[in-house]
Amino acid sequence: MDWFSLLAIAVALAMDAFTVAVVTGLTVEHLTKKQVLRMASSFGLFQAAMPVIGWAAGHAAYDYIAAFDHWIAFGLLAFVGGRMILGASNAEEESYPSDPTSGWELLTLSVATSIDALAVGLSLAMVGSTILVPALVIGIVAAALTVVGMVLGRRIGSLWGKRLEIVGGLILIAIGIRILIEHLL
Repeated sequence: MDWFSLLAIAVALAMDAFTVAVVTGLTVEHLTKKQVLRMASSFGLFQAAMPVIGWAAGHAAYDYIAAFDHWIAFGLLAFVGGRMILGASNAEEESYPSDPTSGWELLTLSVATSIDALAVGLSLAMVGSTILVPALVIGIVAAALTVVGMVLGRRIGSLWGKRLEIVGGLILIAIGIRILIEHLL
């Protein structure tokens, strides 16, 4: 996988974490460096671990599905991207009455924002990609965008959060189409 595609996937996957970070930055009354570091670390760790889990599952099943792996990769990326777009289109606003940077709430948000990375890991196994570098890049990008999101949340408000999820979804769908075209041609 080329670096542009890897970075595009990492940024697309980080859009959920970024959006949650923006909302957190908006809602936490006195945002501290410790809270930012805690959320960024957790989101980055989960975003890095989930593709490894998905990749391992996909790698184990590769021999059985090699003939149509590109369709699976396309379908998973299109599904994840579509889900991100539909989720962003939902009119409900997210709100966090307690501190979402600690405890069970942080764990829940970390898992919820990284589920898409599980499907991407499975897709990477289907196209025969390695996982170590992609997982590290995905985790680092997620952590960095979480920091940026929390800081921006304090400064710019909630005007762009949903739009960025739509962009992330469109990027995943485009990468899925690219994988499909490469394997068909």
